[in-house]
Amino acid sequence: MTRATKIVATLGPASNTPEVLQRLIQAGVDVVRLNFSHGKAQDHIDRARMVREAAAAAGKEVAIMADLQGPKIRVGKFEGGKIELVPGAKFVLDADRTELGNQEICGLDYKELPRDVKPGDTLLLNDGLIQLTVESVRGEQVHTRVVLGGELSNNKGINKQGGGLTAPALTAKDMEDIRTAMSFQADYVAVSFPKNATDMEMARQLCNVAAADYRHKPGLIAKIERAEAIPHLESILKASDGIMVARGDLAVEVGNAAVPALQKRMIRLARELDKVVITATQMMESMITNPVPTRAEVSDVANAVLDGTDAVMLSAETAAGKYPLETIVEMANICLEAEKAEDVRLDADFTGMTFGRIDQSIAMGALFTAHHLGAKAIVALTDSGSTPLWMSRHRIHIPIYALTTKLATQRKMALYRNVRPILLLDTSNDRDRALEQAEAHLKKRGIMASGDVYAITCGEPMGAPGGTNMLKICAVA
Repeated sequence: MTRATKIVATLGPASNTPEVLQRLIQAGVDVVRLNFSHGKAQDHIDRARMVREAAAAAGKEVAIMADLQGPKIRVGKFEGGKIELVPGAKFVLDADRTELGNQEICGLDYKELPRDVKPGDTLLLNDGLIQLTVESVRGEQVHTRVVLGGELSNNKGINKQGGGLTAPALTAKDMEDIRTAMSFQADYVAVSFPKNATDMEMARQLCNVAAADYRHKPGLIAKIERAEAIPHLESILKASDGIMVARGDLAVEVGNAAVPALQKRMIRLARELDKVVITATQMMESMITNPVPTRAEVSDVANAVLDGTDAVMLSAETAAGKYPLETIVEMANICLEAEKAEDVRLDADFTGMTFGRIDQSIAMGALFTAHHLGAKAIVALTDSGSTPLWMSRHRIHIPIYALTTKLATQRKMALYRNVRPILLLDTSNDRDRALEQAEAHLKKRGIMASGDVYAITCGEPMGAPGGTNMLKICAVA
């Protein structure tokens, strides 16, 4: 059995050499995340080139995901670099302050905070480790009292419990970063802190304009990390190509206890709407400093896999951790073991379902038939990647091989659960000849052998996106 769940790894100082990156890709990385919160435009361009070269050396195409910074809602800097806040103490957040902060007061880089809060509101700093209650707002100053104290250092993030900060999802920096990401044709763009579908539609427009010269269209991932986004989940999903369950900021806004159930709901909804979903934040956090994960982390990753996530994501573990390679190996093993225990209920998936499109009906027919025949593989000849995407929304232990002539489609499909994308450089426009070529290719790769039964889908005429209209059951000669 080969692994169906994909692994997203963040690039950073611990993985920023071609040799390490190549080893990570060989060990199981499917998507490389470039975090635009750090580094300059040229750094990202150089990293993207390195990813492409390392992938070529590893003999495996990976997708590149550009993760935008989004609005920075942070405190300013302090005289000694940090302060210690004690419960009961008064502390002022001053939007006008330009000097360094001290024990009593500090500046803000988010100037709208005094208008976004009122007395009684709870502010959470440094990912919820510090808690302040707003007592009054005087002009540009927010006067608070410390409820949970601790160390507060430069530029730590601010969240408001329950959400409600008005910062726009796309900043001027993000717009510039989109142009940078499109210059190296990033396969996915992850948008931080979207509140509604409009934020995603705006991001899509910006991406399409920036990518027009390169005739490229990236996939858009909405990072669900604001309380305000939860009521609009469905419309955000429809305006995106997928979502990221960004459990860090989300947990701070809605409370830790609410996140596991939200995660399950988001994964279920994404699959129902034929979108991809990435589960992220602290999945193997202890492996930043330890060579083995905790039992709780193993359970966490396995549960995300059993929920049906397309991918699990690593952040600091591969960006700055001591054991980036070991983390990938561990994660791949956990995914594989969890998948073995999956319950396949395809028949139940189709109960009461109606399909209005021919191509979608063919995709479902291939799944159903391959499952009941115990086929070795499902093969999809695809132009846009839609047919493999639809198939990948259902649990099945049969691998889906997506054969395409388009490099951009191959890379995009690197994120789809249970889909193994393969680039066919020379395929015939004649249907029968193309089917023969596909079978010969899979046989040559050792994926299929004589006597193996497989289901294959394609469209006629060949090469027309959205034109899948044929399903054939074959036995390898």
